[in-house]
Amino acid sequence: MTEVTMAVVASAPGKVLITGGYLILERPNAGLVLSTSARFYAIVKPLYEETKSDSYAGASANVKVTSPQLSREGMYKLDLENLTIQCVSSSETRNSFVEYAIQYSVAAAQATFDKNKKNLLHNVLLKGLGITILGCNGFYSYRNQIEELGLPLTPESLANFPPFTSITFNVGDVNGGNCKPEVAKTGLGSSAAMTTAVAASVLHYLGVVKLSSSKDHQERKDTSDLDVVHKIAQTAHCVAQGKVGSGFDVCSAVYGSQHYVRFSPDLISSAQAAERAVPLPEVILGILKGKWDHERTEFSLPPLMNLLLGEPGIGGSSTPSMVGAVRKWQKSDPQKSLDTWRRLLDANSALEGRLKLLTKLAKEQWDAYRCVINKCSKLTSDKWIEQAFEPNKEAVVNALQGAKDAMLLIRSLMRRMGEAAGVPIEPESQTQLLDATMKLEGVLLSGVPGAGGFDAIFAVTLGDSSKDVTKVWSSLNVLALLVREDPNGVGLETADPRTNAITSTVSSIHPQ
Repeated sequence: MTEVTMAVVASAPGKVLITGGYLILERPNAGLVLSTSARFYAIVKPLYEETKSDSYAGASANVKVTSPQLSREGMYKLDLENLTIQCVSSSETRNSFVEYAIQYSVAAAQATFDKNKKNLLHNVLLKGLGITILGCNGFYSYRNQIEELGLPLTPESLANFPPFTSITFNVGDVNGGNCKPEVAKTGLGSSAAMTTAVAASVLHYLGVVKLSSSKDHQERKDTSDLDVVHKIAQTAHCVAQGKVGSGFDVCSAVYGSQHYVRFSPDLISSAQAAERAVPLPEVILGILKGKWDHERTEFSLPPLMNLLLGEPGIGGSSTPSMVGAVRKWQKSDPQKSLDTWRRLLDANSALEGRLKLLTKLAKEQWDAYRCVINKCSKLTSDKWIEQAFEPNKEAVVNALQGAKDAMLLIRSLMRRMGEAAGVPIEPESQTQLLDATMKLEGVLLSGVPGAGGFDAIFAVTLGDSSKDVTKVWSSLNVLALLVREDPNGVGLETADPRTNAITSTVSSIHPQ
């Protein structure tokens, strides 16, 4: 490594899980996860031009974490001997996801560097770490602000907000007690994207990995550096949230859109231990050298298809409590739950197969594919069959219809599972919205992402039909977000996104 004086900027995307809700928690069940254009950015640079010489010099490094959108700034001391990190500012500024991402990234450097590099690392850290964190507007709900301004619930209204707009807190009383202020989010996996961006930026800044641009997704042959980022970010995220989830959100933040099968939870059991008998660098080295058994293959939507996300504004859902209820149902009625599980697996596999077939048909028969997609984008699905008047066009129409039928079956089975478990996986209000959406011209799929609930709905549309869908959603009190699929994972950015004019525009939701 060489001493770093320039800022390093890394970004990582949010996610939408379109199949695999609940099933993805257990190996070898798979899920399809799309990464999005909404990204978290982490900017790392030295706090001081020269090594800070004070009472802590040689023993600890100063770390400053700034979140401009939250108007928060946290100061930490990172002990360079045992790598503990201590917040020395207000406890309200603490963020455990960021703390573990920093701690484990520095531990990775100590674990993998030789003596000369460790000395250089020590000097770099004594200059301090200044970390700035920014999240795209797509991660947060601005519905209340739009309504207060008297604007319509449309993407155009969202586009009026400048990039990285300040975030308001929901403060209220719950059953007469004070409720901790909470940020209204849209369910794109902000903690996973943030953890990944911070880990990636620090790892690159310290010279543990050498990342490429976030736009070089397709050219990446050697993923060894991304694998390091994944292991560090995945471990930090799991330890920070106090449980080992499926990990699809972190994995998609690192590698982008994909078909995903989870890793075995015991891979990070050493990092979960409350009292470590071994130094942290040894723990992290074991995690880096561990045989991670998650599976991922590249996947993205077929050409001329768009991802739409809508915020119904009905209220949030607690994913952990819903997962707990489903697990309880599995134990209480193993036979029925297993049957539902198997049927869901088949339906998920069928949907994935049809989407992959459409991608294949686009590659092999582009003219016929493009013609069918453009025509069907202006028709409701019951009229798509009219386009199947030639064999190659019939293949496209049949694949479209097969995908739609598979999605309808998935929704039916998810509703059945929710009813049996007593949780609103697809609540009646969402069912009405989704049914209305599926009947619109050019809509291929519509559903509730991930664990379901009231948080969001998604749609996959054909050609130029997105604008009409967002108008109908607006009339149904659903705010279409300025978010689309972007299959790229984590990577470097050329500059601070605030000065680089990175922004979401209305056109981004309606690609040509």
